[in-house]
Amino acid sequence: MDIKIFMFSFILTSLFLILIYIPTQFFHSPITIFKPKKTFIISNTTTNPYPVKFAYLISASKGDVPKLKRLLFSLYHPGNFYLIHLDLDAPENEHQEISRFVNDNSVFVEINNVWVVGKPNLVTYRGPTMLATTLHAMAMLLKIAKWDWFINLSASDYPLVTQDDLIHAFSDLPRDLNFVQHTGHMGWKLNKRGKPIIIDPGLHTLNKSEIWWVIKQRSLPTAFKLYTGSAWTILSRSFAEYCIIGWENLPRTLLLYYTNFVSSPEGYFQTVICNSEEYKNTTVNHDLHYITWDIPPKQHPRSLGPKDYRRMVLSNRPFARKFKNNNPVLNKIDHDLLRRRNGQYFSAGGWCSNDNDRGCLNLQVEKYGVLKPGTGARRLRTLLKKLVSAPHFAKRQCR
Repeated sequence: MDIKIFMFSFILTSLFLILIYIPTQFFHSPITIFKPKKTFIISNTTTNPYPVKFAYLISASKGDVPKLKRLLFSLYHPGNFYLIHLDLDAPENEHQEISRFVNDNSVFVEINNVWVVGKPNLVTYRGPTMLATTLHAMAMLLKIAKWDWFINLSASDYPLVTQDDLIHAFSDLPRDLNFVQHTGHMGWKLNKRGKPIIIDPGLHTLNKSEIWWVIKQRSLPTAFKLYTGSAWTILSRSFAEYCIIGWENLPRTLLLYYTNFVSSPEGYFQTVICNSEEYKNTTVNHDLHYITWDIPPKQHPRSLGPKDYRRMVLSNRPFARKFKNNNPVLNKIDHDLLRRRNGQYFSAGGWCSNDNDRGCLNLQVEKYGVLKPGTGARRLRTLLKKLVSAPHFAKRQCR
């Protein structure tokens, strides 16, 4: 009798533990640190789907929360996807603030296309942890959303066109194009970047510090050619998949190599794509950013202001950097280019209810799929047409 009671209790306890275990395995999500209250469901029979969709990584550091909020409002569109990474080094109250900001916005919650990395990385300036964060974001976005291009931005970036403009301008482009500014002429970087060996303490410690320099240097690689360029890219979904789950070993081999490379985000994607037979002819040699640099060797972008406004617009580029928080030129960009009012609402778009005084306010479900491109789309199309035209495109391929 005692054995029967024991067996019955054992079976009952086992079933209880199984019931607890199964839901935690199936429903645990490490991606977000908030749980939206509801999800906006778009019918598969929607007559006006958006022609292309973008997946954004927006990276921010300690003290960047005000800039991050403003940037997200200016970039937001219900057809796109947004992943926010706030450096692990940022104080806990900033992590909580950005989580509340996303979770308390009715549009973000209804559409459910804005996420916050729940387990952020410690990012070291000029270290491979910056690259690791980008690859981490690409992997997450590949898993949770269907999109055409991946765009990485920082909280110091700002758009110069609306998302309707961007979507419209990209709608006619081949989906395999990758906007990666690159060059095989390394110049001084061969000795200053290619030979030094560094260690990023952010890979193995929880305390932020500068990269460590190893005394001994290494020879330049002969198994592949080094390339360098801009850390800001627009990558196709196909190439993103190649980097994350590559069917060749090249992406992994180069990731190991660039783990000890100074400023690896300025070389990894360039070297991968230009050494890949499949993707080297998909490159558009441009980062689509307006940036002005300091005196040579052009390592630090100059902060932009009102005097730069005209040149920014005439560049026809969709993004610019870098901006300090609440720089007056941002108000002019909001008003003139994004048709955004008071810095509190979304950029203009066909998807929302528009108020002449306040701008884009709320989602209108019946307008999902509607685009209202403006002058920004014409400017950007002019640039894209030039970049992908046959003679120009071919001359600036990987060499």
